[in-house]
Amino acid sequence: MSSLFDPITVRGLTIPNRIFLSPMCQYMCERRDGVPTDWHLVHYGARAAGGFGLVVAEATAVLPEGRISPEDCGLWDDAQRDAWARVVDFGHAQGARMGVQLAHAGRKASVFRGHPGAHSGSVPAADGGWQTVAPSAVAFPGLATPAELGIDGITGVVDAFAAAAARADAAGFDVIEIHAAHGYLLFEFLSPLSNQRTDLYGGDFAGRTRLLIETVDRVRAVWPATKPLFVRLSATEWVDGGWTVEESARLGALLAAHGVDLVDVSSGGNVLAKIPLGPGYQVPLARAVREAGVPTAAVGLITEPAQAQAVLDEGSADAIMLGRVALREPAWPARAAAELGNPDLARYPAAYWRGRWPDVVVQPERG
Repeated sequence: MSSLFDPITVRGLTIPNRIFLSPMCQYMCERRDGVPTDWHLVHYGARAAGGFGLVVAEATAVLPEGRISPEDCGLWDDAQRDAWARVVDFGHAQGARMGVQLAHAGRKASVFRGHPGAHSGSVPAADGGWQTVAPSAVAFPGLATPAELGIDGITGVVDAFAAAAARADAAGFDVIEIHAAHGYLLFEFLSPLSNQRTDLYGGDFAGRTRLLIETVDRVRAVWPATKPLFVRLSATEWVDGGWTVEESARLGALLAAHGVDLVDVSSGGNVLAKIPLGPGYQVPLARAVREAGVPTAAVGLITEPAQAQAVLDEGSADAIMLGRVALREPAWPARAAAELGNPDLARYPAAYWRGRWPDVVVQPERG
């Protein structure tokens, strides 16, 4: 039996397998109102029907100015909440658990969406762009200079995460993941390369982690005690003088003490860096954080079932987050079950039963 298909219970939630859909931006709110559309229903619904145990929706902004692009989803108002509820209900009907990643893009906000042929860089105000914010007025290379957040602005961000968490609960989501990776706002505070503050939110480890811990505490206070809370973290910036794996392990233990149930371990994104890309290149980072005493999910060029199973077997992570391969294969879990010798572990909608692995015809096809 493959442990990739073992259920995992986190707080009061049992997830039917260890194959999780990684949050991946779609940039498909064409009306620029943050309201998820039929695209999101079909996209996430297909992965839920395809057998993913947990489907985590893309970076979803807690404030309009927290969007990466004008076409991002949001959870800052009730219309967005109600549209997400439709997606969540369909995912639940397919047997999946449903999560959402709450995010604020900080200095990397207000950029053109990354679709083929799109412009790059910051969106001008005339085209719907806005003033970005950050811990310090230090620009990401190639983007507009952000305004430094004052204390009132920081308080407003924390309040917005809490309000979005309450809406996520009302929409029926099972899991929240707080985005503190890839150079977005919460990670910008963690890194000494982007955080040059000298007040309570800068300087040493305690100062640079303060905003994330305050955000976790506020979200945990409104998020039901039976529901899991995840954090996505960039474990390293891959450059000298930046945030380190050792700090990530230390932070992982601290997050666990503040009610975080799992750390989704990624890397990079805050500064330009030479990243050693390769199959499973971030798995050692997940292992380092896990060894600090907090469950982890591994992500990053994990594409093959045997590779995913090996990550669990070696004790590097408790679950696998699949990203780009899941864009190609909505039913990747069904293939994984077959390749690992356990085809009966796959979950199929009744309408897809005739296409199951292995391909055995049990009766003449009709219709």
